[in-house]
Amino acid sequence: MNIDKTPESPRNGFTAKVWTAVAIAASVIVVLLLLWKAVNVLLLTLAGAILSVYFHGLAGLLRRRLSVPQKFSLSLAVGITVLFLGGLFFLVGARIAEEATSFAEQLPKLLDDASAYVQQNKEIKSIVEEVKSTQTMEKVTPYLTKFFNSSFGFLGDIYVVIFIGVFFTASPVQYKKGMVKLLPAAARREGSEIIELISGNLKAWLKGMLFSMLVVFVLTAIGLVCLGVNLWLILAIIAGLLSFIPNFGPVIAIIPAALVALSQSPETALWVILLYCLVQLVESSFIMPLVQQKLIETPPALLIITQVFMGVWLGGWGVVLATPILVIVMVMVDNLYIKKQDRKEKSEQDSLHVG
Repeated sequence: MNIDKTPESPRNGFTAKVWTAVAIAASVIVVLLLLWKAVNVLLLTLAGAILSVYFHGLAGLLRRRLSVPQKFSLSLAVGITVLFLGGLFFLVGARIAEEATSFAEQLPKLLDDASAYVQQNKEIKSIVEEVKSTQTMEKVTPYLTKFFNSSFGFLGDIYVVIFIGVFFTASPVQYKKGMVKLLPAAARREGSEIIELISGNLKAWLKGMLFSMLVVFVLTAIGLVCLGVNLWLILAIIAGLLSFIPNFGPVIAIIPAALVALSQSPETALWVILLYCLVQLVESSFIMPLVQQKLIETPPALLIITQVFMGVWLGGWGVVLATPILVIVMVMVDNLYIKKQDRKEKSEQDSLHVG
């Protein structure tokens, strides 16, 4: 029995290819739109991944020191962190809460005192009036509103980050394999290596930042106590936490410290500003170079540009996570483009020499 098979016409084949291309393009556009709308969720996912990197780094240290199994070391790392934070809160939590409450209650008076001091000082008053005349605040306010927006509110964001971080910590291999399987088969080995490089760079960066935050807290606390500044503990904690944000964090930390010191005397405020500048000088000149030794090189100007862009586009989380995002991008560019270009140029030069 003969069955006639009508060959597919070139026109039908071309139409099928066009519809396939349109479907792929539409799918890509939909995915990009979803990512654009849910970009804050991606930032929280990155924050959760960084928390997981911290737990795995601490677990690795415990595993090397105590020779314990991996799962036990992870549980121990989480337990030690919870116990440390709980113990810290038990020991100084009441003092921190008291100073935080006192600072919040005194803030209106501190602002009034600062305003009165500005009115008495002609030079500072002229600068403030110049800023007002250029309508700077009207231009900056929309960006500040965007900056302090968050996905689910501050506490909600923290909960999501902890939730994601714990799950990433519990089964990192599963998530890594899932990411690698999304790549073409030929690129999976390279993709796995790049993920390991990113993890190593983030671990080194996080370890350095935690050490830097501790140094800033200790130096600031000692300096404020020596100067006799009120609320020194909460101010030192603010300085230590904000040092997590390069460039802008230390500047923001000066504001509450200067307001508190100004309520005591203008001279104290000046000494506090000098103290914060000195601490920042020590941190940027001695601590950060040690951190950068184990990291891929990130140009300072590029970091500032990234922070400004991420702050305007994505708000507070964008500024906080600008450095790890830049580290990830630099690692990917270095391995996926720069090193390949260097190898290509070297092979071309070798072929020219041989010829």
